[in-house]
Amino acid sequence: MSTEQFTCGTCGALHDGPPLSFAAPAPDFWQPEMADQEGCLLDADLCVIAGEQFFVRGLIELPVWDTGEIFTYSMWVSLSRDSFTRAVDVWEQPGREKEPPYFGWLSNIIAGYEPSTLNLRTNVHTRAVGQLPYIELEPTGHPLAVEQLAGVTRTRVEEIAAFHLHR
Repeated sequence: MSTEQFTCGTCGALHDGPPLSFAAPAPDFWQPEMADQEGCLLDADLCVIAGEQFFVRGLIELPVWDTGEIFTYSMWVSLSRDSFTRAVDVWEQPGREKEPPYFGWLSNIIAGYEPSTLNLRTNVHTRAVGQLPYIELEPTGHPLAVEQLAGVTRTRVEEIAAFHLHR
């Protein structure tokens, strides 16, 4: 969280920040009642639904080119069973960042983007132990993919923050 303040474009008030990250607590396919079901797991970084759907949490990073900061969305990506198994096998292994990327599908709707971000194609790049994977969106004309490639301004980060702070 930045120690600066910004004037909110939604309410006109001064807010601390803008925040440089927003997170989804789970993939959009997760339902709270699944927590007690066989074959289901949700922790801070991994999710399994009915032993058939597999997800990892990672970061979509948008460079803020006029400040040098990085804005992040902490989101979930579905992986194949094989990719998920491999990711879990190397989760705590030094050198895991040498793994090739895993193909996956973005598994969260990030409000404020049209068309929907759900099921955008991704590559998940494992990083050093203790760091969340980097989610690389397929380079397309989707506004989020464009922002990831081109970067955003602080003004855009303030717009995102105002939108999410008043949802």
